[in-house]
Amino acid sequence: MDKLHEECGVFGIWAEAGTPVAADIYNGLVALQHRGQESAGISVCDTSGPKGNLLTRKGMGLVSEVFTRAELAKLQGNIGIGHVRYSTTGGSIPENAQPIAMKYVKGTLALVHNGNIINAGALKEAQLLRGQAHFTTTDSEAIAYEIITRRLGTASIEEAVLQAAAQLRGGYACIVMSPRKLVGIRDPFGLKPLVLGERGGACILASESAAVEAVGGRVIRDVCPGECIVISSRGMHSIRMPEEMRHAHCIFEYIYFARNDSVMDGIPIHEARFRAGRALARAFSVEADLVAGVPDSGLIAAEGYAEESKIPFMLAFHKNSYIGRSFIKPTDEERRSAVHHKLSVLKSVVRGKRIVLVDDSIVRGTTMRQIIEMLREAGAAQVHVRISSPPFRYPCFYGTDVPNSRQLIATQHSDEEICRSIGADSLAYLQIADFKTMVGELPLCAACFDGNYPVE
Repeated sequence: MDKLHEECGVFGIWAEAGTPVAADIYNGLVALQHRGQESAGISVCDTSGPKGNLLTRKGMGLVSEVFTRAELAKLQGNIGIGHVRYSTTGGSIPENAQPIAMKYVKGTLALVHNGNIINAGALKEAQLLRGQAHFTTTDSEAIAYEIITRRLGTASIEEAVLQAAAQLRGGYACIVMSPRKLVGIRDPFGLKPLVLGERGGACILASESAAVEAVGGRVIRDVCPGECIVISSRGMHSIRMPEEMRHAHCIFEYIYFARNDSVMDGIPIHEARFRAGRALARAFSVEADLVAGVPDSGLIAAEGYAEESKIPFMLAFHKNSYIGRSFIKPTDEERRSAVHHKLSVLKSVVRGKRIVLVDDSIVRGTTMRQIIEMLREAGAAQVHVRISSPPFRYPCFYGTDVPNSRQLIATQHSDEEICRSIGADSLAYLQIADFKTMVGELPLCAACFDGNYPVE
């Protein structure tokens, strides 16, 4: 499907000795599955055992495809980390699945990472000169090597993580596991999300609050931009990176990436999307018979549009939830087939109707064109498209797979040309000024819309 995708989801848990955590990590990753469907992995460690007894299992596919009940039972440990991946850097191959687990002079280390490091090339070059890495190194491996290099000269894993983080430029949320500790760190801009939670005597780190709640936990707060959280048998403590930077939270988390039931940096995701729909209705009203959303990404904004416009909201599509990962289909013909397999129009709802069709974004325009064709074939009289984000005009370098500008339809064409290309009767996008309606005064990164990149 013609959608953007977040790179990854991360999850970590520290529980008391003797408490197995693999099943909790599994459930946390299932709650984060929307953030990555190409690979999944878990690493665990028993803090009461010998140092270095780290166990890792990872593979290609969904969480439920990678792990069986028997395999989870083999992952015995009371601390652990997990990862779901959608590749924006590095190929979709088993070697790039996470966690990354490494042995070195002082012991073992495992790492999961969400984001993209824009100076990774320079880091890899330096690591090659040290004879430390190889040419296939991913951003995440580069981070792991940086931590190991600094761990050899520091008294603790958290010191090594902080020293390595000082070398990184880009967006990242990482969880690092040593044989006795969990260390979570969020980039100084807050580009990538990370939350802190607890459940009884266990501490949890995750990409989203929904994952904490999925394992019966309670969200304590978001990890602050530039904050390092250290969890061990001594409890939990926080360290702030010394460098102060302006915050720039990724606006697309609120538009599309995060689950509707998550709360991110104090903003309920459902409410943000609902407010975006209302803002669209205020700015771009049209006479119509019903408002419909493209499942699932456009439904909440469509409800907001309907409430503000007083036009009835109706479900116009049936979504086949079992079609699989159609967005990785490689050819246009296969993508077209995937759209028709995934969505079907409720003809009795749309026949003869003027429809406001709401979705979160238009990237290349191919999927929207096919959906409008399906509505026309089902008898829709008019289709007015409303998009709950501004036009994508610039690539993202921080871990979101916004294509290069040549593949972005809004970079190559005017709104009027796009409207004709997709076959709509009218087209309007959310205005950048309406981000305040969505998230208030939260400082944002909206570089994919306005070209203002926070990290140089």
